[in-house]
Amino acid sequence: MTLRVFAATGEASGDMLAAALAQAMRAKHADIAFTGVGSEGMATAGFVLTTRTTGWGAMGPIEALRRIPPLFANCWGYAIALRRDPVDLVILVDFGAYNLRLAKTLRMLGYRRPILYVMPPGAWLDKPTQARAVARYATALTAFEHQRDFYRDLGLPITYFGHPLVTLVAPRARRELAASDSGIVAILPGSRRGEIERHLPRLIGALRIVRARRPRAEFLISAADADAARIIERALHATFLPSYTGAGTGVRVLRGSREALDLADAAWVASGTAVLEATLREVPTVAYYVLADAQVPLAKKVWRKRFITLPNLLLDREVVPELIQDAATPRALADAIEALLDAPDEHIRELRAVRATLGDARALDASAEFALDLARTA
Repeated sequence: MTLRVFAATGEASGDMLAAALAQAMRAKHADIAFTGVGSEGMATAGFVLTTRTTGWGAMGPIEALRRIPPLFANCWGYAIALRRDPVDLVILVDFGAYNLRLAKTLRMLGYRRPILYVMPPGAWLDKPTQARAVARYATALTAFEHQRDFYRDLGLPITYFGHPLVTLVAPRARRELAASDSGIVAILPGSRRGEIERHLPRLIGALRIVRARRPRAEFLISAADADAARIIERALHATFLPSYTGAGTGVRVLRGSREALDLADAAWVASGTAVLEATLREVPTVAYYVLADAQVPLAKKVWRKRFITLPNLLLDREVVPELIQDAATPRALADAIEALLDAPDEHIRELRAVRATLGDARALDASAEFALDLARTA
């Protein structure tokens, strides 16, 4: 029997998880037709994408405001189409600004087939109203014990198997200590345009400082997709080397994070799922993040926790150095990465403690089986 599955994501991390879940589902049930809203990872995994989400991601409501009208129209269009021609399972991955509205709109229109919400929004914000909305419209599947416990304390149903990255990301082979005048540094500036544009000037400044101290150092900049690669290339041409071409400069732009992290002695990583990926690969990592100035007052009101970086939130201590807002200066970034290049071993031992907080290695397989069970009940 052919199963029909529609999935919706909104940014690179969700796209990666949707792709991985689809591949795991297909390994158990070969005859599945996947369609959806996503990007390159989902397309590679066999999705027929009816909308590409490149450029959708926004950090905070101010950046999101200008995207609301087209996303609202898009959401209604999909809700109406799915109501007219229901699929066996709708999978929503993170991106609450769009996906929670899509789930609500589907139910409002009378859609009765299963909706699975993977990575429900607000995992660390503890918002009862939002959690109740997710539970009202969808079946929730979280990757974090904290969110599982929060839902259960509210008397809401939620399923937890662990984080899919535990299945997807294995520790890499141990690397030899970099020489004092060299080292390979991965740079993950984020996947959203605003992130890249805010982060790159500081990262390029840090790169110059490290290069002055370590003349043979190399830098691998990760681009989430083709648009991100173009933004990064333009920034390098404009602010790093007027004659930048990539070859022979000690700076390369790579597609995706895997190769950059596998080759790196240490990494600068924008706070988000990529920090967790780097941690699980046991790559010495410095996390950073810079919001637009207009977003800072609201962020301070909303976010009351000590940390923003996932490994630190999971262990409630600073396992990964965090440089946020004004603290993320080029010199501070350079000093922090050099400390890890010079003495990575203790940091790597700390990183290993993170994996134990994320469930067992069957998390992705169990999530795929759970999703298939829902689809078969449609």
